[in-house]
Amino acid sequence: MMKKEQPEQYQEKKKHGSPLFPFNIYPCTIPGDFPSVALHWQKSMELIYIKKGCGTVQLDMQPMDAKAEDIFVVPPGSLHALREQPGMSMEYENIIFDVEFLGSAAADICAQEYLIPLSVGQLLAPMRLRLGEKTPSLVGTNVAVSDTADLSIYPEIAACLNTAERLCEIRPRGYELGVKAAVLSLISLLVPMCPDTPREESPYTERLKTVLSRVEQDYTKPLSIQDMADSCGCSSSHFMRWFRQMTGSSFTAYVNERRLAYAAEQLRQSNDKIILIAENAGFENLSNFNRQFKTRYGVTPSGYRRRI
Repeated sequence: MMKKEQPEQYQEKKKHGSPLFPFNIYPCTIPGDFPSVALHWQKSMELIYIKKGCGTVQLDMQPMDAKAEDIFVVPPGSLHALREQPGMSMEYENIIFDVEFLGSAAADICAQEYLIPLSVGQLLAPMRLRLGEKTPSLVGTNVAVSDTADLSIYPEIAACLNTAERLCEIRPRGYELGVKAAVLSLISLLVPMCPDTPREESPYTERLKTVLSRVEQDYTKPLSIQDMADSCGCSSSHFMRWFRQMTGSSFTAYVNERRLAYAAEQLRQSNDKIILIAENAGFENLSNFNRQFKTRYGVTPSGYRRRI
């Protein structure tokens, strides 16, 4: 059964790497770089490799604790988010790549049996791999692990990531081949952990993606709970309970978080005046924007820009 088309407005569309080599590694720190990463999805595959500290990684609807050396597998199309734990910091690497660069367009069994299903989110379930644990923490429905799975392969998977990281740092001639080989080796290690049946999303996840698509498209405009409830065919009280249950946040707080994240990005990447950034983010009142920004980031917008 083919996976349903995802709501594209909520899809992260940032290009990773280059068109000929769509692979990149992003070192990040929460809350040093940003307090959190909001719930989102993308067509690329993502691996989250925790280096230091601890935090929370949400895979689909399941929040999971994250600590140093944990590896989170985020297949294409999977909802995921990252948050800090109070008083704690988490350093991690985002390893993001398009499955196509592995050869999914080839007319061979590797493409047909593994890479194409992987690219549409049917092969792997989101999972956490932890050093010392023999069973991966799988997320979602139909996640019975294959009987052929070897569940003691964390060191080999970590070695693949470390190899790709080292090659991207020194970039010798032909490093792209080495990175591609390391990623293919990693996929081959994960395949035995595949669900026995193609992974399918629940109707609740599909509905949530539709709601988040609307937020991503219109967060700079007024968004009322009643309008969102009407679009879901339910009462406003039911919508509020359901949204909090699915995301762990109220709808209003989620929209404000998205607006503040956009504003923080613009403060980092542009020289636009703060009042213009506030307006473009959907804030009608500058003092309200300044207050909310300082509450969220611990510093005023101008102070944030100076620090960056």
